[in-house]
Amino acid sequence: MKKLSLTLLASVTAATMFLSGCAGGGAGVDGGTDASIAIGSLYEPQNLDNTAGGGQGVTEAFNGNVYEGLFTLTDEGAVEPLLADSFTTSDDGLTYTVTLREGITFHSGKKLTSADVKSSMERVVAEDSKSARKSSFDVVESIETPDDSTVVYHLSTPSISFPYNLSYIWVINGEAKDLTSTEDGTGPYTLGTWKRGNSLSLERWDDYWGSPATNGEVVFTYFTDATALSNALLTNAVDIVTTVQSPDALTQFENNSDYVVSEGNSTTKELLAFNDRVAPFDNAEVRAALYSAINREKLLTSIWGDYGTLIGSMVPPTDPWYEDLTQVNPYSVDRAKQKLADAGYGDGFTFTLDTPNYDPHPAVAEFVKGELARVGVTMNINVITPDEWYTKVFTERDFEATLQEHVNDRDVVWYGNPDFYWGYDNPQVTTWVTEAEQADSTDEQTATLKLVNEQIAKDAASLWLYLYPQIVVAGSDVTGYPVNGLNSQFFAYNIVKE
Repeated sequence: MKKLSLTLLASVTAATMFLSGCAGGGAGVDGGTDASIAIGSLYEPQNLDNTAGGGQGVTEAFNGNVYEGLFTLTDEGAVEPLLADSFTTSDDGLTYTVTLREGITFHSGKKLTSADVKSSMERVVAEDSKSARKSSFDVVESIETPDDSTVVYHLSTPSISFPYNLSYIWVINGEAKDLTSTEDGTGPYTLGTWKRGNSLSLERWDDYWGSPATNGEVVFTYFTDATALSNALLTNAVDIVTTVQSPDALTQFENNSDYVVSEGNSTTKELLAFNDRVAPFDNAEVRAALYSAINREKLLTSIWGDYGTLIGSMVPPTDPWYEDLTQVNPYSVDRAKQKLADAGYGDGFTFTLDTPNYDPHPAVAEFVKGELARVGVTMNINVITPDEWYTKVFTERDFEATLQEHVNDRDVVWYGNPDFYWGYDNPQVTTWVTEAEQADSTDEQTATLKLVNEQIAKDAASLWLYLYPQIVVAGSDVTGYPVNGLNSQFFAYNIVKE
């Protein structure tokens, strides 16, 4: 999760500078339907285009607020129609016909048509698209727009997850330009002002097709340090913190009637991903050895205290195909040493871990380094920025191992893609992922993806260190905010301030 690792002095300085420049940010308009809601976040967008590497921050601010899809993933994890009025599926599962709602316009005033829906998908699947969900639409052979209100998707194979996958595609005015710094969506807010390195405001759009936002404005204020963020909430500079990054910070808010602490369901996995294409990580025994060398329970406690959850695969408990696989590769130094010896690395080896420079990754990296040293493995730590990570690791695959948080739900299917950045390639898993997507029922899909879970755990395809907690803290006079934060989204339109 994006927050730069700074010294305590820098943290205090940042907090002081921010607070001295604010007249109580949570302060805006005190309450009512015209209230300004101040949201404190650690996830500033890299840009405003989710197909151009905008990052977690643009999803948090824009998804459901500025941009909408044909379908939406609710905060409870249900998939519901949004811009789609209705849809039908052919008997063979190869054709989805979607009818759009009537009377919807973009913020620019242009009427929403099927051509915009088509061009929005084309942006996601374009060769230069950086969308992580891009491969989900490989099954789309063609898109027809027989009239302004109808979109017809022709698939090469059945796709039981197609409506769910469509919830990831923001419908954007096909004529819009420069989407890295502007927007033209259909959501309840328009973009106000983006002050890079500081804040991003969204203003209620009075011509919204649905129920209007319950507040007049939301302002996402960005911090590079968790201490500064907590201080902003304590001093009423912000009304809400979208996710707390340190259990130590919670002691200031728990058992305090001025605040409400909510723990929701998280889908964010702290992942130690190997480049499974290169030695020695092309050997499953080596990967499993390193997994058993790490005391994950101690790691989780050291980072999160009593919060967070241990997982043994890519699947969080909120996914339908979750299983508790934490004991497939149990913590055991003896097991780790034996597996290394069996794999021909009894004397250990040396490798480099590329880690993003924001918390908690640097602390996690140091912990893992110490654990692996106990089994004779030397891990050098190379700290890089998020932009460097995207280029070096995700795009160029120029790494041996890396740390990264993966925020999406239902993303275990990426282990069926040998071309994904971690390079895991098990033909049986690829087959199962394909079969699950072509399943005739959700029960069949669930059963098949459980096989995927079990196999990637046995192969230690990656090391799933823990599942982040999802903790939202808000002033007691604020209600209507989401608490689960699935896929980093943060719906702001129902937030009310008394």
